Amino acid sequence: MQRKWLPNFSELIDRLSIHQLKEVFIPEQKDKYAKEIKDIENDIDIVIKEKDIKLTAKMIRTIIVMAQMNEHIWYNESKARSGKSQDVKLLQLTHGINGIRNKAGNYLLEQIGDSEKRDWKTDCLAAEFKDWETSLLVDENENENENENENENENENEK
Repeated sequence: MQRKWLPNFSELIDRLSIHQLKEVFIPEQKDKYAKEIKDIENDIDIVIKEKDIKLTAKMIRTIIVMAQMNEHIWYNESKARSGKSQDVKLLQLTHGINGIRNKAGNYLLEQIGDSEKRDWKTDCLAAEFKDWETSLLVDENENENENENENENENENEK
């Protein structure tokens, strides 16, 4: 099998989620998106085989978070494009939700041992949108902070 898309595993999952939305919400292009979905699935299968990725509950949850965030982004952007709502708060929320989606994608890459391909451009949510943070990413941030603190303590003890 030959790869047809070059994005990393997380980007392929994200693209699959977006194309699935397009297949449903843009029915006049359904066939086009169905074909592209098959191509993306092909590449995901290749990456899974090459990297010997073993599916875990955490990975499934991460993928669900990414898909959920993509759906919310879709709805907010659709409202803005249609002129129904040019609410700045909605656009700010979309920007914040995109940050959560990026963090989830990075977390997925960490889970498969591919963190060097992470997306370094992740924005944080404004305080008024903190309800959108998922416990998946909050727990992971706490674990990262604990690991950093442990590493700092070990370094100080070595001195």
